[in-house]
Amino acid sequence: MTDAARGHGTATLYEASAEAARACDPALRAAWPGARVAGPAFTVQGVGGDNLALHRAVAEAPPGSVLVADLQGARHGHWGEILAVAAQRRGIRGLVVEGGVRDTAEQAELDFPVFARHITVVGTGKDHPGRFDVPVRVGDVVVRPGDLVVGDADGVVVVPAEAVPGTLDRADARVLAEQRALEAIRTGTTTLEYYGLPTRPGA
Repeated sequence: MTDAARGHGTATLYEASAEAARACDPALRAAWPGARVAGPAFTVQGVGGDNLALHRAVAEAPPGSVLVADLQGARHGHWGEILAVAAQRRGIRGLVVEGGVRDTAEQAELDFPVFARHITVVGTGKDHPGRFDVPVRVGDVVVRPGDLVVGDADGVVVVPAEAVPGTLDRADARVLAEQRALEAIRTGTTTLEYYGLPTRPGA
């Protein structure tokens, strides 16, 4: 499946976005080491402590999408191994949730990327169907349907859908520039020299 972010990490996209990208609260983190996700948001507005909306979202989200769910930061395990397997079967790329998850070791084995505020074993109800394709607030950022959502070891970044093409092009250029900088630094150029930075206070 093609990487919706062209393989770029969150830091590169944030810096390349011309201030369009929004960085989620750093407390929203990968649920297991090495998790990475990139894709258009399928937004889910649910109720904290209840995961019926996530079960419904897995059945309705299009392949290639990332579920982005607002569950009010509730300290419940809204998502686990069973939903991860179901989501993989549907072609869903991952989950970013304002709330808690569990079964993180199992999801690591599945290589299903999850980003959440909490890891907890506390169970949930299944009473509230939720709403889809509406703006949601996750990690203190408003995410709209179709926005590009990227998560990795550095955090989670959201790029508005209309800003994605330009952001990706600038990210490509930024990577090339960084490669040139690294080549120079590896041959002995200091970072002060390469970036033309002052060598002493007041210079």
